[in-house]
Order: sequence, then structure tokens, then C-alpha cells
Amino acid sequence: MGKLKLALYWAASCGGCDMAILELYEKILDLAAAADILFWPVAIDVKYKDVEAFPDKHIDVCLFNGAVRTSENEHMAHLLRSKSKILVAYGACSHLGGIPALANMTNKQGVFDCVYKYTASTDNPNNVQPKTTVKVDEGTLTLPEFYDTVKTLAQTVDVDYFIPGCSPVPEQTWAVLEHIIQGKPLPPKGAVLGATQKTVCDECKLEKEEKKITKFYRPFEIIPEPKKCLLEQGIICAGPATRGGCDARCIRANMPCRGCYGPPEGVMDQGAKFLSAIASVIDAKEPEEIDRIIKQIVDPIGTFYRFSLAHSLMKRTRMAEEKAPEETKQRNTVAARR
Repeated sequence: MGKLKLALYWAASCGGCDMAILELYEKILDLAAAADILFWPVAIDVKYKDVEAFPDKHIDVCLFNGAVRTSENEHMAHLLRSKSKILVAYGACSHLGGIPALANMTNKQGVFDCVYKYTASTDNPNNVQPKTTVKVDEGTLTLPEFYDTVKTLAQTVDVDYFIPGCSPVPEQTWAVLEHIIQGKPLPPKGAVLGATQKTVCDECKLEKEEKKITKFYRPFEIIPEPKKCLLEQGIICAGPATRGGCDARCIRANMPCRGCYGPPEGVMDQGAKFLSAIASVIDAKEPEEIDRIIKQIVDPIGTFYRFSLAHSLMKRTRMAEEKAPEETKQRNTVAARR
């Protein structure tokens, strides 16, 4: 058996997933010994045309990180799907849409207006905004098309497996790669790898009692007691609605879970599960009191769907052009102030 043929690609994401590969530390040498990396734009000089020249299914495994935000991302998703035997959605953005998918609260024009018009630091009197083509003396310059909607990889092409996390835990990444390198049998298609059937709450070692919340805090507003459940202290923690496998790393650093590993097995909508968990611990009976407590939750979409909006039942809001122009402008102005 020859060396494993491996590819890695970075679409709409922050680059943390590529750093997670480097965080394998000395295991990166084992990976280099066992695999030929055919394509990894951040690390080796390989062009798209080189990948296009590969025979179909030439790549054994492709780790595709990042959401599908542009026509370039979409093109590479289809290209790498055709060239790969196994296509893995690697990391929260590819798996669920991630932080980029919070842009689904508006559309392309809303994003452009926020960035190029409404931000306090923007000086753009001529309202110059990106175009797909522009002619200059040297010729025509092109940019990928920026789509209205951010999609997950599985909403774009057929995906074999998912490795969750923002970014995936290095130990779990290596466990998956080592399993493949050693030629061990793979789980059924569609499986979430490098994760558990439990929730982060199940993995958390903090002491839990009966939760009764009358006030919510953002993490910078309170110094939590070190051994007590963060949610019981009023710090919103996504542990009850998040798949385990990360060993509750954020919580061990005294920070709440944000939900990057996605919904537990059998949960269709992580945000709805999270919202249900929070609603069950609010200690109030009168509607006015309940409303007062709920209003302490800043940015509900960013809280309950921080990583999973594209993957959710909602997927996105109505397109901004369907809204009244003044409503669209107000939404974009609010977004620019955040």
C-alpha cells in the first residue's frame, strides 16, 4: 500500500482549522511520513489547475474547512468532491456554517453596506463596493461572486464525514487521521468523527445542582466560582445543547461552551435545543419577569446560533430585498455598530 494522498482546503473561515493541523505538533512528522500532501494552499505551492488535472478520485482524503460563501468556494467544493474518494467537512464552518453564516441575518448587499458604508471608521464618499469584474489599463480584474447566503459544505456537495469544532481538537484530528492511515474500517457514511455521543455538559466536571436563573451575565461581567456550573451562575453555556468530544476545554479554562461541536446526536436544531435548555432554568412565573430576564441575553441569534445558523431549520432570514427599505437600513446600521 502506497502513501495516503491527502488534500486540505480553506474556504470561508478564519484559518484556525489549518492551525489545528499544525497543532498536531510532533505528529505532523508522522503525518508527513504516512501521507503525500497533494494540495494545501496555505502550506505548499499548488495551483487550482494542478488539482483540475488530477484524475477523478485521485485524492484519498480531503479535509475541507470553511463555509461556502463565494463562487470560488463553491467551485472548489465541487472540484475537490470529484477528485476525492473521501471528502470530510472539517471544522464548524464547513460542518455547520460557523461564524461566517451569521451573515445570513442579511444578504450580500447588507454585508457590503455594513462594511463599506455604515461602519464608524469607513471613509467611502463615493460608495465604492466590490465588483466581480473591473477593467484597468492592464486588462480585466476579476473577483469571485459573493453570495447572498452562506452554506455548509453538505448543502453544496455530497460529504462523507464530519469533524466538528472551532477549531477541531488536535487529539481528535490525529485520532481520525491515524485511523485512516492504518487502514481501519471506516464508520457509516455521514458519521461525525472525533466526537462522542454525550454532550459537553456530560463531560464537564463542574458541580451541578438545581439550576434557577434570575439574572444572566456576559463572561466579562462576573468572576465565576471555579468549581460551580457556569450556567447555574447565570453565564450562558451551550454545554447542554452541544456534542461532546472536546473534553470541555473552554469550560476547563473557566469560559462557557459556545457550541462549536454542533448539536448532539438526534437534535435537528441546536439553537432550539439550547433555547429550550435556557428557558427551563429561568426562575420566574410572571410574564413581565420572564421578559425582563430574557432581555438580559445580548444578541440572541449570535448566542443560540453562533456556529449553526446555516445548518439550522431557519438557515437564514428572509432576503433583505423582501423587507421594507427602512427596515433593511436599520438592520445594517445595528450590525455596523456591533
